[in-house]
Amino acid sequence: MPIPLVNSIASWFLKKRIHQMELFLKYPSEVQNELLKNLLIKAKSTEFGKRYNFSEINSYETFRERIPIQTYEDYQACIERSRRGEVNIFWPTPIKWFAKSSGTTNAKSKFIPVSQDSLMDCHFAAGKDLLCIYLNNNPQSQMFTGKSLRLGGSKEIYRENGTAYGDLSAILIDNLPFWAEFSSTPSNEVSLMHDWEVKMPAIVNETIDENVTSLAGVPSWMLVLLNNVLETTGHENLFEVWPQLEVYFHGGVSFEPYALQYQKILPQENFRFYEIYNASEGFFACQDQNDQKDLLLMLDYGIFYEFIPMDSYGTEEEQAIPLAEVEVGKNYAVVITTNAGLWRYKVGDTVRFTSTNPYRIRVSGRTKHHINVFGEELIIENAETALKKVSLVTNCEIVDYTVAPIFMKGREKGSHEWMIEFKTPPKDFEKFRNQLDLALQEINSDYEAKRYNNMTLNKPTIHQARENLFYDWLKKHNKVGGQHKVPRLSNSRSYLEELLKMN
Repeated sequence: MPIPLVNSIASWFLKKRIHQMELFLKYPSEVQNELLKNLLIKAKSTEFGKRYNFSEINSYETFRERIPIQTYEDYQACIERSRRGEVNIFWPTPIKWFAKSSGTTNAKSKFIPVSQDSLMDCHFAAGKDLLCIYLNNNPQSQMFTGKSLRLGGSKEIYRENGTAYGDLSAILIDNLPFWAEFSSTPSNEVSLMHDWEVKMPAIVNETIDENVTSLAGVPSWMLVLLNNVLETTGHENLFEVWPQLEVYFHGGVSFEPYALQYQKILPQENFRFYEIYNASEGFFACQDQNDQKDLLLMLDYGIFYEFIPMDSYGTEEEQAIPLAEVEVGKNYAVVITTNAGLWRYKVGDTVRFTSTNPYRIRVSGRTKHHINVFGEELIIENAETALKKVSLVTNCEIVDYTVAPIFMKGREKGSHEWMIEFKTPPKDFEKFRNQLDLALQEINSDYEAKRYNNMTLNKPTIHQARENLFYDWLKKHNKVGGQHKVPRLSNSRSYLEELLKMN
């Protein structure tokens, strides 16, 4: 299809969507309340709807009072029934798909329901919106003259009891219209391969001779793939392989630890990086401006949002608040009600609002992935901002890392213990250690207070991980490829102790 025609079609879709987006930008609370009302009406005859009398709920206050906040553990029994083929439990239409998510805080797998409504009105709608937003911001784009290199999950689709489960990316690929494969690479067959170490060279072989104009995938695993492409082709940067490459759509993990490495292999100032915030539970937000890291919260994808202030999270005072009550700069745990039948469900992510007009966010971490053993409230956003700053100062490159507390013993002070794998290690590790400590103090006042005169915390301990330590750890736990992530911060030493033994 000629590029002017493609851009004209995209422009038509964009204009159609702009009106709807303007509606939730101008009237966010009204759009969210109407959405909640429609979800309650649609599900009123389900088992959940009858249990909590959805038909009698006519305000947010009643909704909040009547329906308890849920975790996956609260939902698990109902989800297992749904996976066995039972219907009308928490959503009125049959749930045929379940996104398998192993997570990093629990060994057991989670199976997140994906309804036809959420597939079409959330995940696929978001993909269209993302392309429209990008084209609107970059009208000279030639993206549709080539193909998108997508890096999906490493699991196959497994079918049982009339339902199916697999990585979310595999479910999306499996449900795309047949013509979508023509604009993507690698083929569906390769994309859905199970064995990551067989899949990697297969992707390289299928893509190096294509005209790749965009990339889509998780930064950690995409970097592994792209380095394999450079190694196979013998080129210095990716523009020597794909001259028309113009944008990378990324999400799943923070981009900060990998930013310098991407800049080295994509050394053009006009190359675009576009961040998205999606999960097995839904597509929540996306970057809507060039060169801005804030993500626009999408309010009309069939997801009703609530937020728990992290300063009360896990306490008796914990209470969720609606979007209208959030404040800029505060850290919140995300609670969602969705068109796949998740009701007041804790996603496990934390976000910080950077704006309330419109509502823009940055993902700050995980509710279970922080360190607060000594009252320091260290979150992933702190750690990755500090690492990026120190990497520039000490001229090093970081591949992966994890952090755990060193608990107090007798009169010994506590501390943080870091395991860091470097692509380019710092020449002076003591300087790196000191600079990291100072950067964390500058970013986090609670950490600074605990470090004052070594009052509670000593300087951090830094270990240099051997090459491929984290890859080997993920492989050992059958978590290689796809959307699997290295646990960054933990109040427990379990991850670190295992890595120390493997190191």
